[in-house]
Amino acid sequence: MKVLKRAVFTIALLGLAGTVFAGGGQQAGQAGGKTTVKIGDNWGETHPMAAALDNVFKKQIEDKSGGRITVEVYHSGTLGNEGDLWQGVRNGTLEAAVVGTPMNQEFPTMLISDWPFLYRDIAHATKVWTGPIADEVNASFHAKFPETYIIGWGPNSARTFTSNKKLTSVDDFKGQKFRMPGNPIHVGIAENLGASAQVIPLGELYSALQTGVVDGQDNGMVTVLSQGFQEVQKYLYETNHIVATLEIVINAKFLESLPVADQQIIRDAAKAASAQAWADYVKSLDADRATLVAAGVTVTACSTDDQARIQTAIKPLTDKLLADNAAWAPALIEKVKAVQ
Repeated sequence: MKVLKRAVFTIALLGLAGTVFAGGGQQAGQAGGKTTVKIGDNWGETHPMAAALDNVFKKQIEDKSGGRITVEVYHSGTLGNEGDLWQGVRNGTLEAAVVGTPMNQEFPTMLISDWPFLYRDIAHATKVWTGPIADEVNASFHAKFPETYIIGWGPNSARTFTSNKKLTSVDDFKGQKFRMPGNPIHVGIAENLGASAQVIPLGELYSALQTGVVDGQDNGMVTVLSQGFQEVQKYLYETNHIVATLEIVINAKFLESLPVADQQIIRDAAKAASAQAWADYVKSLDADRATLVAAGVTVTACSTDDQARIQTAIKPLTDKLLADNAAWAPALIEKVKAVQ
């Protein structure tokens, strides 16, 4: 009888242990064999990167996982601003997010995403961030932030300047106030052009433009439209001074808790979404320009001469960037420029 009781106790104990170990790898996004991936961004749903989350990332993951993985997409800062999203992914309270470079002070290599006049054109930028250079930066990123992975690089936009005051040439920058993202490259560009810079979260920018806290801002045409800035801005100057990127980041512990096949499904979907976003962004440029003109915005192309003047004006910034980031920037820039 004692032997029988001991055997029953042992079987029960093994069963309990099996239950504990089976559930030990589950994160907040997993329950009952199902997984939910919550992913947030700060963009309107018409932005190519946001649209790619809906139409490619979500659909591909759910289809290829046979419904084991559900993706919930939250646009327009619903889950917080860019800094909030980044910190949420880092600490595991959010599975994934699309962010720019809020971590560039901790990891200066991410400044490459905002390096002025780095690419020949949008096609060149697309090849860079869907190829081996992206993989190389991803590995360095994970080494710096082992709690996260970058699993895709998509387009933010080719950045332009808008303003409520006349802005049709380089000379018009002087004395104007521009909202710029909180990194030294954007702030330095505005200041080198004779303007002043103020850092304001994207979610507060419409109001700041509407009330005159700032005269203008720099973002791509696609962002101008997705945020409705054409309603509170009169001029757009197509400087295309930066082709900025957006990164899909995911919590490492969450991703690694999934079966290898499901990890690959998510990684493949992120790459597919990024590629689709680049393609859609290129297609959107002419239509976006026409929409802005129809809305009453004066759109001015930046001439070759003015673009050269801008590069000359911001040379103090680019020289300092190279000097301050000599350990990585010159070599990485050469690799980028060598991409054909």
